[in-house]
Amino acid sequence: MTDIAWTDEGTGPVVVLLHAFPCNRSMWVGQVEGLVDSGWRVMAPDLPGFGDSPLLAEPPSLTAVVEALVASLLERSVDRCVLVGLSVGGYLIMEWLRRRPEMVAGIVLCDTKASADSDEASAGRLQMAAAIEAEPTACSPLLRERLLPVIVGETTRSNRPDVLEVVANWMDAAEPASVAWYQRAMAARPDSLATLSESEVPALVLWGDEDVMSPRAEQDAMVTSLRDARWAAIPRAGHLSAIEDPQPVALELVAFLSIVRRVNLDG
Repeated sequence: MTDIAWTDEGTGPVVVLLHAFPCNRSMWVGQVEGLVDSGWRVMAPDLPGFGDSPLLAEPPSLTAVVEALVASLLERSVDRCVLVGLSVGGYLIMEWLRRRPEMVAGIVLCDTKASADSDEASAGRLQMAAAIEAEPTACSPLLRERLLPVIVGETTRSNRPDVLEVVANWMDAAEPASVAWYQRAMAARPDSLATLSESEVPALVLWGDEDVMSPRAEQDAMVTSLRDARWAAIPRAGHLSAIEDPQPVALELVAFLSIVRRVNLDG
């Protein structure tokens, strides 16, 4: 079997929760119970290279991550599911739609964007990857310096020290090789607006209204491109909305999944 660690709880149709960089599957702890209680089998992987899942041996690419996740799901007899992805998890959903659209019953794009990196942003990722590869001990300080100030919203930075500590601990725990690998993979991702425009499955675009990493214009572009889109903004949350304010995110997911189940799974 493929060597990916999963949370796997509940029974019913499958919803797969794909976490953000540089987190792990525990990012979704505030949503799992509510989804299970509403009749879903909830599967949340540690993406390869994070948590309990080893990094892939392949060269950096989001395609390789999707292929590993698909193989692991098929080994568990899951061939159709709803995909929920936050940040890089959203990038993986877009790649999934390109590679294995027949598996996808619905999508939730959380605090992510369909546009490719600008030249400047791509260069910044590659510079960080090179710096970490040259000096692995620089990984955690670099993440804390460059990412921690922007990955959560202002309300969380000011009023949720417990969340800030959890996020900082994820950064400290991230393996330098994994951080560098994903920086290179994300820098190479294509623009995905055309991919979204071809998708016919129900979609929810959800974001924290204090998210400065995936701003409102990026959310609007995805909503406009999708054929069957709904949207929701989570007040006083930033880029990691699922952990910054878990309950509103859980409620939005449960409501949306009830629609997907009715129109695309139970029918």
